[in-house]
Amino acid sequence: MKRKTNYDLIVVGGGLAGVGAAIGAAKEGLSVLLIEKGGFLGGAISNCSINPFMKHAVFNEKDERIVINRGIFIELIEKLKEMDGIVNNSCFNEEYVKLLLDKMTTDAGVDVLFHTYFIDVIKDGDTIKAIDVDTRNGRMTFSAKYFIDASGDAALAFKAGCPYKIGREEDNLCQPMTLCFRMANVDMEKVMNSRAQINEMYNKAQAEGKIKNPRENVLLFWHTSEGVLHLNSTRIVKRSPLDAYDLSIAERDAREQEYELFKFMKENCPGCENATLLISAPEIGVRESRMIEGEYTINEDDIVSCRKFDDTIAVGAYSIDIHSPDGSGTKIVKIEQGKYYSIPYKSLIPKGVKNMLVAGRCISSTHTAQSAYRVLPIVACIGQGAGIAIAVANNDNTDTRNVDINKVHKIMEKQDLIYK
Repeated sequence: MKRKTNYDLIVVGGGLAGVGAAIGAAKEGLSVLLIEKGGFLGGAISNCSINPFMKHAVFNEKDERIVINRGIFIELIEKLKEMDGIVNNSCFNEEYVKLLLDKMTTDAGVDVLFHTYFIDVIKDGDTIKAIDVDTRNGRMTFSAKYFIDASGDAALAFKAGCPYKIGREEDNLCQPMTLCFRMANVDMEKVMNSRAQINEMYNKAQAEGKIKNPRENVLLFWHTSEGVLHLNSTRIVKRSPLDAYDLSIAERDAREQEYELFKFMKENCPGCENATLLISAPEIGVRESRMIEGEYTINEDDIVSCRKFDDTIAVGAYSIDIHSPDGSGTKIVKIEQGKYYSIPYKSLIPKGVKNMLVAGRCISSTHTAQSAYRVLPIVACIGQGAGIAIAVANNDNTDTRNVDINKVHKIMEKQDLIYK
């Protein structure tokens, strides 16, 4: 990688949204720098052990399975299949994901800087000129013509002074944070066949005060490794993922919940008699934090009615899925079988800056709508669409508000991203 400091595009955040954005633009000839705070790409996959991939296909009237989240996401799945790193198109080995995302970004010509922390922006009016980052070399400055915020927390937009909101409209509480963890030496068949019984015992223990975790059930998943149980079941409520003190408390409280759940499973659940606590995610998972105020705010009706926008940048079929921000309970609103909704390009355009887009879970939407599109398959496509839009803006020498969406759609089709 050349040691350069000026690019056509800089992407902040190396999750699937950021990787999609970087590859989408680089495939159209732009010089791209992708910066990531960790030592690997994958974002929530790698940092938070989020697994499996949620719904990314629909069934048509002939009962044929149609994958609607495509582009780099479906490419990743196909490569995982070649490595025997995915089961049933959903449960995957994240170590393979890290390796594959390295190769995919390298092949696309993307420069990647790991262990690089975004600090601040340098602006001239409504234009971002450069960003300051902290690296092992010390503080460094990188400039670009365009920027994409794929940080998850809208960190770049926040520092650039763009308006935003946080969490639920009435009280700004976000969906709870969750620390995923795994148990080994588990008889998976016994466990998965006993889920109803496990939750009955869990609810009884909760009622007796033996379980402090406010989550209403135990959420269990397979893993690609034999005898390994993946749990997405801790729940930290009323803590802000944007407050350093709250986040630190959340990490500690989640580890206590992890051990509480492990003991409960080992002492009570069929198939867990010989279980050991294997590993927890490197950091707690965040479902929701800042969301920008964009040119359009996606709402619940857009999702449930499966609205199709003229400026569609991505599509999704995952349900509204709101984990209670203040206690137990999860609100699910299913998308009608065979249907899907779209994400408009306008929701990626932040107010106040003319050469930046936002991609991933922090685009412009309501609390309810965000709970649907926030999952990995959809944010990967949002990111790639954003990268393509920046490529069009660069080629036409225009700002992000004046991008020709027809040109974007043609490139999306060429990159096997569009579904209509």
